[in-house]
Amino acid sequence: MADDSGTVEGVRQRNLARLLRLVHLHGPLSRAALTEATGLNRSTIAGLVAELSAAGLVDERAPDPSRRVGRPSPIVLPHPSVVAIAANPEVDMLEIGIVGLDQGVRTRVRLPQDTLLTPERTAQLIAEQIARWSDAWAGATIVGVGIAVPGLVRAADGLVRDAPHLRWRDAPLRDLVSAATGLPTAVGNDASLGARAEHLYGAAVGIDDVVYLNGGASGIGGGVIVHGVPVGGVGGYAGEFGQNRPGISSIADRRAPDGVLEDEVSRTRLLAALGAHRADDLELARALAEATTPDALEEIVRQRRILSTALSNAVNVLNPAVVVLGGFLASLADHDLPGLEDAVRAQSMPACAEDLRIVAARLAEDRLLIGAAEAVFTDLLDNLPARMTPA
Repeated sequence: MADDSGTVEGVRQRNLARLLRLVHLHGPLSRAALTEATGLNRSTIAGLVAELSAAGLVDERAPDPSRRVGRPSPIVLPHPSVVAIAANPEVDMLEIGIVGLDQGVRTRVRLPQDTLLTPERTAQLIAEQIARWSDAWAGATIVGVGIAVPGLVRAADGLVRDAPHLRWRDAPLRDLVSAATGLPTAVGNDASLGARAEHLYGAAVGIDDVVYLNGGASGIGGGVIVHGVPVGGVGGYAGEFGQNRPGISSIADRRAPDGVLEDEVSRTRLLAALGAHRADDLELARALAEATTPDALEEIVRQRRILSTALSNAVNVLNPAVVVLGGFLASLADHDLPGLEDAVRAQSMPACAEDLRIVAARLAEDRLLIGAAEAVFTDLLDNLPARMTPA
């Protein structure tokens, strides 16, 4: 294929993608704001917005009538019909949602599972749910499927190399879902996608150095942002904090001989101490906040001790400005957030932790769906000319 990047057409295509990216990440934006952000003139912006609107990717609305100073500028926003299907397979359920180009989670379903999902069954369930939504969402433009997997995902082709808790090994999930749905499909590690979502839209917006840890039914994963750029590693597997072996100072705190972090800091162990079998993030957070029994309180304190050591190791190595905790780790931290920060600082090099903040994921239960959808929208933006009907 000929390279037209230096032609007038190539410049136009890049400007279309640039505009849509701005509206996606920061919208709604006025045409005047787009003019200022891009340095393009008003007539060029008007033409580009018209093209994106004709393609059904953006919408325009009248300016706020309360702002009467200067010439009114129409507001450009992501078209509400443009959506991605987002999914998160776990050991106990499959969550599937519809996420808009504006990051809004339109709807979601959680499908409880009594047996472990297979990759083939996951693809089938996603396709069946899309079919069930077909009438209610007949006017939607589904641009793809994004899947957040609790395991190692090869960045080059979406192959799930190892999702140990699901017992998936070298699973071609991207190809299976694409074949089942007929839609472009993106697959990534759940925590890496959660880190990206929190960096773009959540607790780490505007922060360039971030460590993110996600706690789910399958264990603990992580994502790292350095100088504003996600760190994936050579294969895309970076951030597996849950597989590190924590330093446990007291033998009384150890529950899994030779275990890794996610064996000790564990959602399953918390549920057992609380006397619960199954709970979503909100239910678990409520149960932790209301815990009064000695067994539950002792387990909360034990897991927080081990978590603080693991976080201090990450702080010493990466010197982040913020550590974001998602899933059950956020609930564990919220039990006494200042106390956790103090414990992490006490075990870190003072200079590495002097500007540190530890926060809960702002996107809460939406973080993985938004992260999975972002993988789809990134592909849309990177390949916009091929995804648009020529003007």
